[in-house]
Amino acid sequence: MNGIHDMGGTHGYGAVEPGDAEPFHDDWERRVFGITLAAGGHLRSNLDRGRYELEMLPPRDYLAGYFERWFARLIKAGVALGFIDADARAAIERGAAPTAVPRDHEPLPAAALRHVARTGRPVSRPTGRAAAFSVGDAVRARNMHPRTHTRLPGYVRAKTGTVVAWHGAHVFPDSNAEHDDENPQHLYSVSFRATVLWGPDAPERDSVILDLFEPYLEAPP
Repeated sequence: MNGIHDMGGTHGYGAVEPGDAEPFHDDWERRVFGITLAAGGHLRSNLDRGRYELEMLPPRDYLAGYFERWFARLIKAGVALGFIDADARAAIERGAAPTAVPRDHEPLPAAALRHVARTGRPVSRPTGRAAAFSVGDAVRARNMHPRTHTRLPGYVRAKTGTVVAWHGAHVFPDSNAEHDDENPQHLYSVSFRATVLWGPDAPERDSVILDLFEPYLEAPP
């Protein structure tokens, strides 16, 4: 979908400030990270669904900060699924502990959460389909504007680049975000010259490499 999250290549947001090596800077950020991992089953979510729910936040909430938007997404999803009622929402907004609601199953134990945080969850999958493109092929990013989740950035759509690596097949985020099958698709690294993306004023020697799924790509005319 198109939204405030897809701001690559646009002006007006200030300089990109590199972060430091610390993943968390306040204890509440650690708690939000842990709750996000532990609540996945209750929220009937996955990595791609969680990203899509972040994209659907109002721009003000999305731009509030990294873990601020994670927290806003947890509240919105919890309300939608009935885990957070009006009284609980009011308690959270006061900074108080809400009354717990019945659970349909137990949360992940701490050891399992630590394992997921350290190792992640592999998303490579087998597929019987041959790759449509090879390293060295010219490809064009499709000019697509789906109303649902996609990992194809807006600034690269309708632009032509070159395949520089093939990574096998992986879970397709667009369908996984809709709980509509993992639908494994081939994944490629594609290099785009900066002048192709942003015109002749861009540095001629610069390029951008993006990992793009096969349904995002087509052979150029």
